[in-house]
Amino acid sequence: MINRNYTVKFKRKRKHLTDYAQRLRLLSARKPRFVVRKSLNNVQIQLVTFEPAGDKTLLTTSSTELTEYGWKAHRGNIPSAYLTGYLCGLKAKKQGIKEAVLDLGFHKAVPGSSPFAALKGAVDAGLAIPHGESILPTQETLSGKTISSYSAKASPLQFSATLKKGLDPKNLPAHIEEVKKTITTKWH
Repeated sequence: MINRNYTVKFKRKRKHLTDYAQRLRLLSARKPRFVVRKSLNNVQIQLVTFEPAGDKTLLTTSSTELTEYGWKAHRGNIPSAYLTGYLCGLKAKKQGIKEAVLDLGFHKAVPGSSPFAALKGAVDAGLAIPHGESILPTQETLSGKTISSYSAKASPLQFSATLKKGLDPKNLPAHIEEVKKTITTKWH
């Protein structure tokens, strides 16, 4: 017997691309969404607003842009996510955007992870995004001290790409501060 009361789910829900209940909660805030997406080698951040014809992307920032500011380290780690969020926050302020809500999509909310490092960067740049302090990475992680201390014990092969670019992983905390100053001077 055929069940005629069955409703086919939306295509994006069937393919696990959109959580419509979460999307509705985010849209009810009536603020731009701070969308953070991470791959192995990059972090991408977008500020997106809802339009009846479809979402409108206000600005996009990727960790690949960090090379323009002198970044020599890996672009998929927590410090690079922080700097990408910081850059995005400064760009948003320049466009007159003052507040947003965090949109993680289907990514798990793991405290101290890259999306929350990007959130911390945007908040440090002056963007108001509601959050709890317990989810943010530690200052030691954001400043690169964790990676720096690990590099002292690890094989040089693990950091060969960074060494080829002329950066000793032990000097990562100073490099992060240098890149952050460069970003700040360009966008202030």
